[in-house]
Amino acid sequence: MINFYSENSFELKEASNHENWIKRVIASEGKKTGEISFIFCDDDYLLDINQQYLDHDTFTDIISFDTSVGNILNGDIFISTQRVEENATEYNVTFSEELQRVIIHGILHLCGYKDKSQDEAQLMRQKEEEKMQMFHVEQ
Repeated sequence: MINFYSENSFELKEASNHENWIKRVIASEGKKTGEISFIFCDDDYLLDINQQYLDHDTFTDIISFDTSVGNILNGDIFISTQRVEENATEYNVTFSEELQRVIIHGILHLCGYKDKSQDEAQLMRQKEEEKMQMFHVEQ
């Protein structure tokens, strides 16, 4: 089950389309959908989580807490809509496109992909692009 929650005024449009897309992405990686929650929030909310749980004192667009068991993906994915908006402007893409990239970035983390090294980050970017192409593909 995929849940979408907001700790700010953001409301995800086309939530069912996003849910179906996320499930297709998970299946394309040979995984199963467990209990995944997306929590949309502002910068300060996510900064507090970053400081409290990860001991990082920086703003970020996403934090994933992976509680997957085997091939069943479970976790909480926190997304700062403020940071997504700023990144969209910086990278000259729409808010919706940047939000999709961040959503799927979190899912790819739950699938086991990392982005700490340059090689890992390059693979992550390739996977993000591949999975974003699946958004409008109906199955």
